[in-house]
Amino acid sequence: MDTMSTRPIIEVRELRKQYGDFTAVDGISFDIHEGETFALLGPNGAGKSTTIEILEGYRHRTGGSASVLGVDPAHGGLDWKARLGIVLQSSAEASNVTVREQLTQFSRYYPEPRDVDEVIDAVGLTAAAGTRIGKLSGGQRRRVDVALGVIGRPALLFLDEPTTGFDPEARRQFWDLIRSLKRDGTTVLLTTHYLDEAAQLADRVAVIAGGRLVEIGAVDEIGGAAARIPVVRWRDGDGLHEERTQTPAARVAELTASTGGEPRDLEVIRPSLEDIYLGLVHAASAGVPTATADTADPRVTLQTGAGA
Repeated sequence: MDTMSTRPIIEVRELRKQYGDFTAVDGISFDIHEGETFALLGPNGAGKSTTIEILEGYRHRTGGSASVLGVDPAHGGLDWKARLGIVLQSSAEASNVTVREQLTQFSRYYPEPRDVDEVIDAVGLTAAAGTRIGKLSGGQRRRVDVALGVIGRPALLFLDEPTTGFDPEARRQFWDLIRSLKRDGTTVLLTTHYLDEAAQLADRVAVIAGGRLVEIGAVDEIGGAAARIPVVRWRDGDGLHEERTQTPAARVAELTASTGGEPRDLEVIRPSLEDIYLGLVHAASAGVPTATADTADPRVTLQTGAGA
């Protein structure tokens, strides 16, 4: 991660948000560093959107502290807001102007905007650039949301479920745009239900369940070594078998030698980020004890040993 520095862009300590007796965010802590793409993952209702809304300055916290670009988001002014790009889960654009007209208008609000046509192309709307927004499909309107979020060349970009409604080709075009922003030094905070998207874009991920931070770490380390042990699966006369092993090739060779040929339905499965994420969420919902964020060093990779 060559573009990263040691200076946190976002600092969160024991963040809490309560609505009466309901605790939506329950004492979470983490840092995000300059140039980093950080994915905040969790099931619906886990507290992701509430956390992001607090960091964007839209919602006040109940307790704890937060700093975004060196400012308490509860007191961020217009100069601070101009350094943010925000793509909400839904928004309301003007329906009677074209895509290009809307982006051109928004680009004038920023001192160093990106090129309008470059952004239109990056979100896959070149063919619809002259179309009024009210005539676009739901997926196309979502692309307009993303375009408006990045047009100002933000120092920090919030992406809340940004590719909902995108087809596979448009999603990959969007990933290329995020990578280009990262190369320019933009810091990105992403929430997504597409785990392959998090794996493609994020340097680190954090998993929230029930308002608590249950895991944080690099994409290729989260969950700990035990969660990444491959699974060999095969079928014989006794039924379906699964075995976790650090040496899957050797185990396959043993099975082949013992059966005189390749076993039926033979598979070697290497746990993906989605497998590990589901294991962490299931463990949290079942009340299985897991480590939580170390407030002294929020960058620490926590070892839960949760399996896929």
